[in-house]
Formats: sequence, C-alpha cells, structure tokens
Amino acid sequence: MSCSSLCVVDVLELVAWRRLRFLVSILLGTFALGVPNQLLAQDWNQWQGPLRNGRWETSGTIDKFAAEGPKFVWRQKVANGYSGPSIAGGKVVVMDFVRTEGDPTPNPGTKSALEGSERVQCLDAASGKVLWNHEYKCSYLISYPNGPRATPVIDDNRVYTLGAEGNLKCLDLTNGKVVWEKNLKAEYNLESAPHWGFAAHPLVDGNTLYCVVGGEGSVAVAFDKLSGKELWRSLSAPVQGYCPPTIVEAHGIRTLIIWHSHAINGLNPNTGEVYWSFDLVPAYEMPIIAPIQTGNQVLATALQGTSLLIELGKDAKSPKEIWRGGGIHSDHNPPLIVDGHIYGVSERGPLKCCDLKSGKEVWESMVTANNGRPVNSGTGFIVQGDGKFFMFIETGELIIAKLSPEGCEELDRAKILEPTSRTGSRKVVWSHPAFAGTRMYVRNDEEIVCVELGAN
Repeated sequence: MSCSSLCVVDVLELVAWRRLRFLVSILLGTFALGVPNQLLAQDWNQWQGPLRNGRWETSGTIDKFAAEGPKFVWRQKVANGYSGPSIAGGKVVVMDFVRTEGDPTPNPGTKSALEGSERVQCLDAASGKVLWNHEYKCSYLISYPNGPRATPVIDDNRVYTLGAEGNLKCLDLTNGKVVWEKNLKAEYNLESAPHWGFAAHPLVDGNTLYCVVGGEGSVAVAFDKLSGKELWRSLSAPVQGYCPPTIVEAHGIRTLIIWHSHAINGLNPNTGEVYWSFDLVPAYEMPIIAPIQTGNQVLATALQGTSLLIELGKDAKSPKEIWRGGGIHSDHNPPLIVDGHIYGVSERGPLKCCDLKSGKEVWESMVTANNGRPVNSGTGFIVQGDGKFFMFIETGELIIAKLSPEGCEELDRAKILEPTSRTGSRKVVWSHPAFAGTRMYVRNDEEIVCVELGAN
C-alpha cells in the first residue's frame, strides 16, 4: 500500500557511479547523459528505483503499443500482496502471502485474522524462472490483510524484506538463506502491528539499514545492515505511520526524514538526534508517501489537504515552512516534481499538475481515474523516463503520456494486468511496478509479468 532523494545511496557509491558514467562517456566519445541505457541502468533495486525518486534511466522506449497489444516476455504465478518487485543482477525479488487453504477472503476494510505464510521469491529476470524462495508462517491481524506491503531492498548480495506483521529479514541473494532476522513486534514490545500493517519500505544507506518500527522511543531505528545490530533508536508517536525513511541533502547537510502520525521530523542519520519537527497530522494518522526533495526544498503530501513544503536551511536545525495545503493530496502513490511543477494522482483518482512555488492547482484530468470516475483512494503510480511519463493505474492499465504545465497528452494505453485486490465495491491493482533496462515488471495477486517496452 504503501509507498526520493538523490541521497538515498551512500555518498561514496554515488561518487563512484558518477565516475563510471564519466569514464564510459570518454570511451564512447559522448556525454554521460547520452551513454546507452544498457551500460547505466539495468537495475531497479528498491521501491521507486535506485535513487527512490521514480526516475527510469532508459532510452529507446515505445510511444505506442503494437496493434496486437503489449509484448509480454514472461509470466510467473505469485500469491497475494501489495509489495512491488525489485530487480538487480539479473534477479527479480518479490514478496507475497500464501493463505492457508480454505481461509475465506477477508473484508478488506476491517482488521481480519488470517492464517498463512509470507514468502520471498527470487526469479530469473530474463525468463521468470523461480530460483529460490524463502517462506515462513505468519498470522495476519491487520486491515486490508492482502499481503506484504514493503518492497524488498537489494543491496550487493543481500536482500532486505519487511513483512506486514513486522518480520524484518536479511537474506542471501544467491540462495535465499537467512543472514539475520528480527521480529520487530517482539523486540520492541509492540502490542500489535500498525492498523494497516508494517508498510514503510526499509532504506539502506551506506552500512546502515533504517526502519520505521514504533513503540516508545523507537519510531525510527537504525541497524547495522550486515549484522542487524541496533545502532540507535529515536522518536515516539501514538502511531508510527507508514511513511518510508528518507535521506535528503542540502547545503552539504544530510538529514534523515521520518514522518509519523503527528509530525514530520528531521534527524541526524548517524545518531538519531532530532534536528527539527513540524506538526503534520494526516487523515486517519496515515502518512504513507515519502517526502520528495527538489533542490533545497522537501514536499510532504497525504490525504485531505495534508501537504507541506519545507525549505531546508544552511543550518541543519533551521528549516522554514513555505506553504501548507496546496492542490495535490495523494493517498499512497508518490507524485513527481519536474521543472517546478508537481504531477501526481490525487486522492480521488484524478491526475493533477500543481505549481511547486505556491502549491496551487494548474490543471486536473480524469485520465488516470478508475473508468474516468472519482473513487476513494484512487491510485496511479507515475514514473518518468525517456522524455515521457509511464503511469500504471489501479485498473491494471499502463498509460504512456507527455505531461507539462499545459496539460496531459496521452500517447497510448494498454491493459497489463487484471485488478484482483478488493477495496469497497471495486477491484484494484495497488502495487508499484519496477522498470529495468527497457522492461516493466509488475504484479497483482495472481501473477507477476515482464513487459518489453523497448521500441526494437
């Protein structure tokens, strides 16, 4: 359900990556931005991509689908889940929940007890063949108990997963064996999982794994990524929320942002010291979308008018509020900021463009809405790549479009998956796709598919 910054990778890794681009550009006699996609971006190793910012470094993609429809490379069966896939090193990792046979389909709007097991599957990215799986028994007592929410994080030869009931695991990417694991509810004395389950995608930064946990003094917890040892814990809140930990950098200062049910907070990523806080209480105590950095500013957005633009100061402890409210109020689908404008699917399903400087709406289109009608928690995931926007909406359709302050130019759309999860009276697909090379990988509650979006 769940659901952006240049600084979510270790600084040294980022420098090395930039040097690689520079060397490749010299060898090919061209600028780094013109380096072929195959040499630069084959992986989508975590939620929202390598930099967690919804940008797909690619080229040579289609503007329109073929007359016969999308080109499916492979299909593989999966079970229930909202968790998106991650791709790295020719492998796809995806989580699901295998219900105990005969268990009835639960009412998604209420806390439901459900027996089964959570599963981490690793597939071959080229063929979809199952390479290994790691499965463990797990009883659900959460609302919308459809399956895991958080997307796996692949880091070198390890994969980090977080289940809906708080099972945090580090697995060997080669064979799926457990490197270390924790039961967050037990270790941090939590009476239960959050109402909608653990959903904040873990963040790897350097040698640290950051997680949103909950409990007294432990809403944010930093672990050593290799051993699982706790490094520090920080913050208390009535509800920990569902917003992923996010690291931003401005004026040479790195800040870990944690948005819980009552405030958005800036922390020292090395110690957990609280630099600053702004009161920001979203509807239903449900912060979901990670704060989005653009320059020295950070945007936070949630349901029913809960949006805030912050400008980070030269002093780590002196940010200032620019505006509140604004026109974009997304549920669990992150918007993008491009050239001073915010593009995103707002809470009832319409696609909106808002001015970043003022927060005011520029235009609205129902192109992303479910059958063109407003609905509760209307969802569409937007990724920018190759000079276009790829919008995967809850009906299982992929829309290719050009977006600008002048409006939305839809180039084409096609059905990719059938909606299988239920919310209210409608069925939806609420899983963020992954993009690697020129392909899209996306799942529902029955299958994960690989779709070729390259023009050749």
